[in-house]
Amino acid sequence: MDLATILGRNVREHRKRLGLSQEQLALETEMKRSYISDLERGTRNPSVKAIERLAIALGVEPWRLLELT
Repeated sequence: MDLATILGRNVREHRKRLGLSQEQLALETEMKRSYISDLERGTRNPSVKAIERLAIALGVEPWRLLELT
């Protein structure tokens, strides 16, 4: 499994655990909903800054988003 897929799966898992929609997460991170969707499907390679913004919005350490579970 590549890192983009792992990241996407973890973002989706944490987002759903918080009860957030993709739209709500997009607003929190100042990203587009379509970008969040692409990330969750593993079709985007986010910047370090994007990973940081996602981690803050999801309330997790950034490395958790790249963790293979």
